[in-house]
Amino acid sequence: MFSGINRLLMSRMGPAVTGTVVGILAPVLSFMGNPGNMGICVACFSRDIAGALGMHRAAVVQYIRPELSGFILGSLAAALLYREFKPRAGSSPIIRFFLGMFAMIGALVFLGCPWRAYIRLSAGDLNAIPGIIGLTAGIIIGIFFLWNGFSLGRSYPAKKPMGMIMPAVAVTLLALLILAPTFGPEGAAPIFFSEKGPGSQHAPVWIALGVGLLVGWLAQRSRFCTVGAIRDLIMLKDGHLFKGVLAFIAAAFVTNYLLGQFHMGWEGQPIAHTNTLWNFMGMVLSGLAFTLAGGCPGRQFIMSGEGDGDAGIFVLGMIVGAGFAHNFSLASSGAGPGSFGPSATIVGIIFCLAIGFLMREKVSV
Repeated sequence: MFSGINRLLMSRMGPAVTGTVVGILAPVLSFMGNPGNMGICVACFSRDIAGALGMHRAAVVQYIRPELSGFILGSLAAALLYREFKPRAGSSPIIRFFLGMFAMIGALVFLGCPWRAYIRLSAGDLNAIPGIIGLTAGIIIGIFFLWNGFSLGRSYPAKKPMGMIMPAVAVTLLALLILAPTFGPEGAAPIFFSEKGPGSQHAPVWIALGVGLLVGWLAQRSRFCTVGAIRDLIMLKDGHLFKGVLAFIAAAFVTNYLLGQFHMGWEGQPIAHTNTLWNFMGMVLSGLAFTLAGGCPGRQFIMSGEGDGDAGIFVLGMIVGAGFAHNFSLASSGAGPGSFGPSATIVGIIFCLAIGFLMREKVSV
């Protein structure tokens, strides 16, 4: 049975299977307590973790989301079982760190990662449309650089302990969530948990963790990637990853509709704003940064679980970027873009364009 499932996941239908499962489970997590239209959002969940660790003090978005630990540990389990745990690193780590930071800043200007953009669309949030168009535009710019020799260099095999760093981080975050330890003579808590707002809204811990483990396993086997799907469709005329995106949106639409969570319109959507320009521009930045780094945020978490230290660096850059976004008024809110969000988006796009032009190798004819 398990070998048959694995063959299906590794086939060209694998991404569609994973997309269908994610599309069902994400709205279910919202129904069970996660914020509206945010059943699974890798960027938003990373932001919440950054807040829980005290990296920003936006009191309404602080919670250790177990889904992301599940992504890493589910991927690790699959990679170990199928002998695909191959620690590697060394592909321009500092650049990947800053790409992660700027990808997060762009996502928080839009208020969501590519996964959440599709979830928002499936629930009737029309503000997701300019975001998805911007995401596609950013990916197309990234493809231009790929066609012209862009490369962050090769990674190199590393010792196994290096590949266990991100799984160890995932376990530590789970321990901090479950134990909620206190330190100091006055019992000061080093972990912050929101008492109101999106950070206070969450599905039961063990259900959320279980979903994360399952998604991590499925995505590792099927190579599910929402950015790679558009990249491969345009660049290689290969649509098998894109089937995963279509299945994701369709399954999420049906599930949201059945759960009474489908509300079409521009106004009054949960954790969203109606500024079309910066919904678009925020995701241009994210799409470009994700393409240059080699995958969407979910894919980066999955790769970090299978031993990719470069993906781990990108993930850490995302978390640090979330702290910066809220500490320096870069992140948007339901009222619109933050005070310095548009400026930071432009700076991020300039950074990514510079990296795209400067990190090119000569293409032999």
